[in-house]
Amino acid sequence: MKFYPLAFLNRMNLLLGDEYSTFLEYLQQPSVRGIRLNPLKCDEKTLRNTLSFSLTASKFSKFSFQIPEDADKPGAIPLHHAGAFYSQEPSASSAVTVLDPHPGETILDLCAAPGGKSTQIAGMMQGEGFLWSNEVVRSRASILLSNFERLGISNAVISSCYPEVLCEKLSGFFDRVLVDAPCSGEGMFRREPQAVQDWSEEHVKTCAVRQKLILESAALAVKENGVLVYSTCTFSKEENEEVVCGFLSEHPDFVLEDAGVSFGRPGMGMPQARRIFPMDGGDGHFVAKMRRLSPNVCRIPEYPFQKISAEADARDLYDQIFQQPSPLLLVQTGSALLLAPKGLPQLSNLGVIRAGVLLGEIQKGRIEPAHALMMSARPQELRQTVPFSSSSPEIRAYLHGEELSVDSSLKGYAGVAVDGVITGFGKCSSGRMKNRYPKGLRNHN
Repeated sequence: MKFYPLAFLNRMNLLLGDEYSTFLEYLQQPSVRGIRLNPLKCDEKTLRNTLSFSLTASKFSKFSFQIPEDADKPGAIPLHHAGAFYSQEPSASSAVTVLDPHPGETILDLCAAPGGKSTQIAGMMQGEGFLWSNEVVRSRASILLSNFERLGISNAVISSCYPEVLCEKLSGFFDRVLVDAPCSGEGMFRREPQAVQDWSEEHVKTCAVRQKLILESAALAVKENGVLVYSTCTFSKEENEEVVCGFLSEHPDFVLEDAGVSFGRPGMGMPQARRIFPMDGGDGHFVAKMRRLSPNVCRIPEYPFQKISAEADARDLYDQIFQQPSPLLLVQTGSALLLAPKGLPQLSNLGVIRAGVLLGEIQKGRIEPAHALMMSARPQELRQTVPFSSSSPEIRAYLHGEELSVDSSLKGYAGVAVDGVITGFGKCSSGRMKNRYPKGLRNHN
């Protein structure tokens, strides 16, 4: 039997009325386990044919699936290393489904770590358009970057910046903005005991104040006719409907729109919004969709690209690895060389950690290619690829960091693919491949 704060239970009783006893029953059940397909690197058929456990389609997103409670831990699976999927409770995908990103748009995820929603957005954008993912806590932004690299996202900027600073500088820049706000986390009680320990009525009130401030900032970044989606993983009206109502009352140039989905249930006194309770098939979420009606002119200049001294060497390296010449713009930051995304704005004083894909690092007069560069590729784009199946001893050896035997005809850098999905690379010579899989990502069992 799991125990919860009495004040929380009293709140839920008032909120749910006749459904309170049903809520308590579901609250005692385990959280639903799930994964979400990454369409940038994999397709559903490959995922289903390769995994050792079954997948049940989710109603919250066409890319999300429920997995059995006793399924293997996904983190050690080769396809997870390859970025073919992201581990995520299925209903957590609901906010991005409501956001409804499209290829070619400019999109901001303002509170993005650890990256579940940002990587879902990137998958729906299909590599076209521009995504900015921000996380104010620097250590969490590093986790966000790691997930972006694993899932092969190339058209994005990752930053660690205060929302009020970022949104003022990027005023009117985005077609769609997601605020998945920090909250009291009541919807995480089933799977995170710490969330229960951290809960208090005072914390709920503090979160509501902070959420309103974040929404105020986010509004600046939305262009005319653009969409602003607000979401939480909590149940309290103070952090959900009341935050949205308070924001709309002060911003008559924003209107509440129907979420456009059938999962969950209508919001409390706000039928356009959606709520998800445990008895609705998820852990606990709230989503509201708003649209800006007023003009909001974007004045931020484009990034001032300059010629870099290592450009010729960088393009030569790219051409050694890829079938087609690099069409992207190069940026140098210290010893790092980046393939920048199209539509890059001015980045100064915005806490940018990564803009685009790390091509490589300049070391002793040469460029050492980066793991992130390979992870953003598909096998058919590379000049050389060494394929393995998920069940092969070779891929497990590779993920342990071991050197591999390869065809003696392979020379230089080659991608390593598992079931048709790139998971890293190595350097080939004389029938051997030196392993370039990052030490911090390797399996150790």
